[in-house]
Amino acid sequence: MAFKELRFFGRRKGKAINNSRQMLLDNMLPKLKPTLPSEGQTFDFNTLFGITPKEVWLEVGFGGGEHVAELAKMYPDVGIIGAEPFLNGVVSLLAHLNGSHTGESTHTDLEEGRADNVRIWPDDVRQMFPHFKDNSFERVFVLYPDPWPKARHAERRFINQANLHHLHRLISDTGCLYVATDVANYAEWAIEQVALSGLFEQVNKDIHQAPVDWVPTRYEKKGIAAGRQPHYLVFRKKKEKIVK
Repeated sequence: MAFKELRFFGRRKGKAINNSRQMLLDNMLPKLKPTLPSEGQTFDFNTLFGITPKEVWLEVGFGGGEHVAELAKMYPDVGIIGAEPFLNGVVSLLAHLNGSHTGESTHTDLEEGRADNVRIWPDDVRQMFPHFKDNSFERVFVLYPDPWPKARHAERRFINQANLHHLHRLISDTGCLYVATDVANYAEWAIEQVALSGLFEQVNKDIHQAPVDWVPTRYEKKGIAAGRQPHYLVFRKKKEKIVK
């Protein structure tokens, strides 16, 4: 799918961004935002980050960014690419990365002790898909995506046939796709769409048990406090598509 054909649904910006957070957008984001390669070219992960990553993970729609930030701290030898079109979410991740998420700060560098292992795409992740090599990622996270609950909007859900085909190409033979949602019918939709694709197999039997080393998002914690139950879906790539 060509870039010009992509249609984006959702918010780009929320409440007003204050001056200190605007400084992060103006001065910190350019250091962490990758430049798309020319048409037909792909990213070189060995030069994309400030480290040479042991492996690379992708998070689609990182929300407030706490999941990306915490994983990057836990795994300083892993490169993590986070994509999020919502500008306020991008600001939140930047604040987590420079340690100012609990207060104000005038500096626009990474928090002391952090590895330079995060890159941020402040737009639709699908723009990046053509520029990733096959088998690029060991983990891909799709956490609490917009469920688009109305039937007429179902085609807007990220877990769909087109995106699953892209992810199958991009996830390594040993990699996994992680989907989390607290909307039961979205979990059912995701399982149905994956089965329809024939590209992945579900590897976790208990969908209410969080995977090992799971980092809960702020949204997830609020949902649990409100009585909503998370569903965790883990899918492993099939090497050959099964035709049904």
